[in-house]
Amino acid sequence: MIQCVVCEDWFHGRHLGAVPPESGDFQEMVCQACMKRCSFLWAYAAQLAVTKVSAEDDGLVLNVDGVGDQEVIKPENGDHQDSTLKEDVPEPGKDAVKEVKAEQTNEPCTSSSSESALQTAFKNQRLNTGSQSDCKLQELQAKHFIKKDAATYWPLNWRSKLCTCKDCMKMYGDLDVLFLTDEYDTVLAYENKGKVDQAADRTDPLMDTLNSMSRVQQVELICEYNDLKTELKDYLKRFADEGTVVKREDIQQFFEEFQSKKRRRVDGMQYYCS
Repeated sequence: MIQCVVCEDWFHGRHLGAVPPESGDFQEMVCQACMKRCSFLWAYAAQLAVTKVSAEDDGLVLNVDGVGDQEVIKPENGDHQDSTLKEDVPEPGKDAVKEVKAEQTNEPCTSSSSESALQTAFKNQRLNTGSQSDCKLQELQAKHFIKKDAATYWPLNWRSKLCTCKDCMKMYGDLDVLFLTDEYDTVLAYENKGKVDQAADRTDPLMDTLNSMSRVQQVELICEYNDLKTELKDYLKRFADEGTVVKREDIQQFFEEFQSKKRRRVDGMQYYCS
């Protein structure tokens, strides 16, 4: 079974409307229902999905202008060619060139001034189109793509290709899919985090501390630990023999006496220098 990354439901591959890639070379899956709800993903699917939807397949080719659905023209000779739309798409800059040429017919000009005018026109056209193409999604939607009643399969790092402009982020919030822009929210990221946590759980903090110490420090720490263990065991044994409850004050008294004995023992040591 395969889990949808959006709704987190589990599905059998045969119930997704699209067979999973045989090689298993995909990272995440978005089910049919979620692809309908988040239809903007179809614009990305044409470029990013593992099983790319071609214009040869049955489906709807979206009209960017919003006039309606457009028909895909298929090559009659059977060769593999890019499908084209019946409607002509105006080429960027064509109108600007026409305007410049119209101006040139009205008044004479030198070749250098003509080239300058053309460059200025193209520059203005590029600036206009550039301001409109800051959104990755709009750029993809400008190309024809197909919406199908099927799930989609996505490769590693596909989330990093999603547009994060202001309008798209608002759309993600409205659709409650803001998490799609977080590359650390993937199943793979959680699996890797789980492996790291398991490795951390297997480590012993005491052994890590000992390994970071010198030989002399290790011996001193082990001796102090054994002394504390022995004296605490003897101290608590008295309460067990008397059948009394150990209180907080009793534990505090034990550690005060233990520290006092340690200070007396250290102060009483004699050091010899050769």
